[in-house]
Amino acid sequence: MAPAALGEIVNLYIQGVGLSPGYWRDPEKTQAVFVPSPFASNQKMYKTGDLARIGSDGLIYFVGRADTQIKSRGYRIELGEIEAALNGLGYLKECAVVAIPCASFDGMKICCAYASSDIVAEDAILRDLARSLPRYMLPVCCHRFEVLPKISNGKIDRRYIKEYFQIEFSGVRAEAA
Repeated sequence: MAPAALGEIVNLYIQGVGLSPGYWRDPEKTQAVFVPSPFASNQKMYKTGDLARIGSDGLIYFVGRADTQIKSRGYRIELGEIEAALNGLGYLKECAVVAIPCASFDGMKICCAYASSDIVAEDAILRDLARSLPRYMLPVCCHRFEVLPKISNGKIDRRYIKEYFQIEFSGVRAEAA
């Protein structure tokens, strides 16, 4: 809610005469992201959910999302919804869903890492997941770990998982084997 320093990665807010007054019939969501502007009285700013930085050329550069929303196969997808559906299956100990960029129409490949007591086939997970999620939200691949990798504070190491899938899709792992 303050001007950003050059190169600093911050939440992107927008403001102006073309700004929507809010979400249709959703005052709670509107109040959460359409906030009073600290720069102009009686005006609102919209918190986009995007992370951005100002380059040395003065342009604003998109860096990523502050949440886990992605765009894949032409749809906006919240990765947390996929994780919730996976946890709802009841037979996974833990899971993490990440997205990696791809050059095809998909835009992002949705990938699932999981740990389970028993060996569960990827096709069984996808079949069961398809009962609660639309097809466009289904992961393109799953990988079983004995235990999901963690960072020092005990949280799932999503960066490692993302790198794992990027290597898998690049074919580097297959060549090394």
